[in-house]
Amino acid sequence: MEAPLHEVLTRPLSEPRSIRSLEWPITLERGSATPLHRQLAGALRDLISSGLLAAGSKLPSSRSLAVSLGVGRNVVVLAFEDLLAEGYLSTTPGTATRVNPNFRPLEERAPSHTPPRRSRRWLEGHIPSNPSDSPAQPELLEFRLGKPDTSTLPLEVWRRGWRRVTHGPLEGDYGDPQGLSELREAIALYLGRSRGMRVNSENVLIVSGCVQALDLLARACLNPGDSVALENPGYRMARAVFETHTAKLLPIEVNGDGLCVDRLPTGVDVPIMLYCTPSHQYPLGVRLSVSRRHALLEWARENDVLLLEDDYDSEFRYDASPLPALASLDRGGNVVYLGTFSKTLSPALRVGYLVAAPELLERLVRFKHLSDFHSPVPVQQFLADLLGSGELERHIWRMRRVYAHKRAVLERALNSISSVATLSGLEAGLHVVLDLNPQISALEVAQKLLERGVKVSTLGSYMVTGTAPNALLLGYGALTEAEIERGVGVLCEVISGMARGE
Repeated sequence: MEAPLHEVLTRPLSEPRSIRSLEWPITLERGSATPLHRQLAGALRDLISSGLLAAGSKLPSSRSLAVSLGVGRNVVVLAFEDLLAEGYLSTTPGTATRVNPNFRPLEERAPSHTPPRRSRRWLEGHIPSNPSDSPAQPELLEFRLGKPDTSTLPLEVWRRGWRRVTHGPLEGDYGDPQGLSELREAIALYLGRSRGMRVNSENVLIVSGCVQALDLLARACLNPGDSVALENPGYRMARAVFETHTAKLLPIEVNGDGLCVDRLPTGVDVPIMLYCTPSHQYPLGVRLSVSRRHALLEWARENDVLLLEDDYDSEFRYDASPLPALASLDRGGNVVYLGTFSKTLSPALRVGYLVAAPELLERLVRFKHLSDFHSPVPVQQFLADLLGSGELERHIWRMRRVYAHKRAVLERALNSISSVATLSGLEAGLHVVLDLNPQISALEVAQKLLERGVKVSTLGSYMVTGTAPNALLLGYGALTEAEIERGVGVLCEVISGMARGE
């Protein structure tokens, strides 16, 4: 009788199960001058010495191993006897033969001597710089950007959605590269309600997040050396994607009203596409004014530029009315709208979407097909259910209140340093910007905080070119109120001390 699942999962690693001989890379040559039992002993010796057969592993019985290898049992017995004598195996009466529990593979017994590295032609291609933050470190209190609070989605809603997905057997075929029709329809209706966009489900493509959307757009639209304009400072992942496709980057300044449209090039310097975050500029948090939105669309129309509108967290607004999406104002088919479930639910789902004109969408679907065929169907079914039932929008309304309260806690905790530090980017999103007086170095503050177990980001890595603003980025979405107060308390101590010259 097979052991219960919980027993299998909790079985101690010091007692490994028997290794199936059919999984072993053993080849015996019948016509060789070397006896079969010596060939078998040598093969097992190599497996043990390399660590592929771990110390303490049970070996199959001599009879079952002989059957799987197609040899007489005596061949296996003689091989086992040789290895027992050499100390590779151990056995006691009435128990299975095992790899000697005290055996150590060769690489653990002697220092390795790495041969000189050879030059490989296939490793000469461009490697982009790492655009992501280092993995989260549990011992640090981290004001991490882009990380939502996943603790407030009711577990029953989460479980009910998956129960509906799994009420029948798992699909046995590939899905539509464009995405599940039910999810595309639900997204089209949602964008109409939330962003005032007239969207047909046929113009929606399901992708594995914004980064894949940008990669597909680069593949579909760029030739080597083409120009791409993007905000400066801006989203590091977007920059890395375009760099990987050998695009020429055209950084465009951002100020309090968002992207400086009057700085956009014309004539021969016009880029193929422009990437922007108009609803909540990443990372400065400002919003592109309505007048600049119209000016940007006019520039794109006149110069035949594709605008990539990343609307990554427009759901979370606090003290300001929503501004129209570029895609809702577009009448020339110049805008591709990018959305994601990473902030509304979790980045772990790896599902996003884009909306594009039919002639472009057809190209993008081809590249999606070649990239990963389609996004996981069960996850799409789950999201379609959340959208269709209204649970996602109810969750978003709850989270607006939760995040607004966290933002208020953060703002209140920073009052004591208001004379030397100013908050901006408060109107929306899950992070704010703390601008510091010139005499207080943001880099130095970040280093001192790290020494005290608090991690914050600075703006240097978000710059395409030029000097970074002297500011800190504080992501608060995933932190509890107590963590916000504790982290900001340390931050205020550090900044106050530096202001006093300590």
